[in-house]
Amino acid sequence: MILVSESPMAILSLRSSSSLPLICSTISPLCSKPMLSQLPSNFSSSIASVPFTKLKSSYSSSVSPISRPRVVSARAATESFTDYREDIGEILGDVSIFTASGQRVQFSDLWDQKDGIAAVVLLRHFGCVCCWELATALKEAKPRFDAAGVKLIAVGVGTPDKARILATRLPFPMECLYADPERKAYDVLGLYFGLGRTFFNPASTKVFSRFSEIREATKNYTIEATPEDRSSVLQQGGTFVFRGKKLLYGRKDEGTGDHPSLDDVINVCCKATVA
Repeated sequence: MILVSESPMAILSLRSSSSLPLICSTISPLCSKPMLSQLPSNFSSSIASVPFTKLKSSYSSSVSPISRPRVVSARAATESFTDYREDIGEILGDVSIFTASGQRVQFSDLWDQKDGIAAVVLLRHFGCVCCWELATALKEAKPRFDAAGVKLIAVGVGTPDKARILATRLPFPMECLYADPERKAYDVLGLYFGLGRTFFNPASTKVFSRFSEIREATKNYTIEATPEDRSSVLQQGGTFVFRGKKLLYGRKDEGTGDHPSLDDVINVCCKATVA
């Protein structure tokens, strides 16, 4: 169990929208007021309005994604890469999530488990403005995934009704969007979770080079897409490419907004289709 201090400074820095400059100044000196003024008006509330008492750990102790490490050769040299146990695809296949329309499905039903290629992108949560930006990029890249014969699967933390908010307002193709309200897939894949990763990781400074993309992606944003379980906003995402059950590429987001290069992801997918 992770316990988070309820000191006045901690409460101020996380519950008050006006405290975002304080949070950002701890992350990086790049977070100047002129830069913050370019953010969507609801940016701070989408990541900072979270009551903290007790927060559950980042992933279940019953399944370790790295208990039997191996090197997976099909990876982009420019990206960080996590070694996973050989049967991680089979373990993930048993995880149940929901379609955006509310139907329960298993990962193993989402693509051909023998030779099908899937790009599985786990967003943080449906109310994260950086995830709206990533979802926009995925939507724009979908024709490239389709042309390569790759199934695009985007998963977010929250209930199906929260997924539908993003799908409707962004918009985003419903057939590619899934909800994982209990963060089961995130736990199995060992994705990062916690206060430091969400607010204070240096990797999050990447967002300051993408203000225009975030502003464009969040034109129809609403904080109503944020999960009811507010501790879910501490969850980080990741990106994975599978051929059948075999993992070809796996990357954990180091912090909020630390998304991979979709060009690199598509290149891995294209190499897999000709292998």
